[in-house]
Amino acid sequence: MNPEAIAVVIPAHNEESLLPRALAAVNAAARHPALAGLQVMTVVAADACGDDTAKVAGAAGAGVLYLGSRNPGKARAAAAQHALAALGTPASATWIASTDADSAVPPDWLAFQLDQARAGWDAVVGTVTVTQWPPVRRLADRYHEVYYASRPPHGALWRHPHVHGANLGVAAEAYQEAGGFPALPVGEDHALVRTLERNGHRVLRTPDCPVETSSRLRPRAAGGFGDRLAQLAAEEGALH
Repeated sequence: MNPEAIAVVIPAHNEESLLPRALAAVNAAARHPALAGLQVMTVVAADACGDDTAKVAGAAGAGVLYLGSRNPGKARAAAAQHALAALGTPASATWIASTDADSAVPPDWLAFQLDQARAGWDAVVGTVTVTQWPPVRRLADRYHEVYYASRPPHGALWRHPHVHGANLGVAAEAYQEAGGFPALPVGEDHALVRTLERNGHRVLRTPDCPVETSSRLRPRAAGGFGDRLAQLAAEEGALH
């Protein structure tokens, strides 16, 4: 496909502290020269927020949706639906890029996904990195042992097993054919990717262009990446 527009979707629940960094990173990625001439729209789904998440999003130039579902799947899907309607471009010419409010995408994130879309991939499933760790002994080492356990040696191609809503891209047409993000409280990203793969769409699992994400041990979404970090931290605490 040759995208004419990109919709960036971000679910957020009480993220006034971390959202400015996330949106600054997305805005920088949207200014990449490779995106010249493309429409880029960012939509933040402010879900059951009791803080200034929506105000922060609007100040950064993002579109804002107000939800009360406290459901990341519903929020991510609502943001995608809103962005696709607002852009008005055909689904066959629109790309959806998903990230999280506690994450910071690299400057070439959208350009990288655009390249993969033009190469014929229907979806790009990326990895995440953590650069600021909580003071838990060996947590970073333990995390890397587990996260990269399946990576082959000697720089061989790694079709990693991970799925992160913080680093996910999908052609709008394939997204709609798969039914979009399901209304799940956790794992909506995994469910979408499973459906895409089951339906025979071309899904690229790549460690290239990772997204930096938070290492907080009390995450907003239960059962996701943060909870896995908390579990590893608890294990390390028990071991030492």
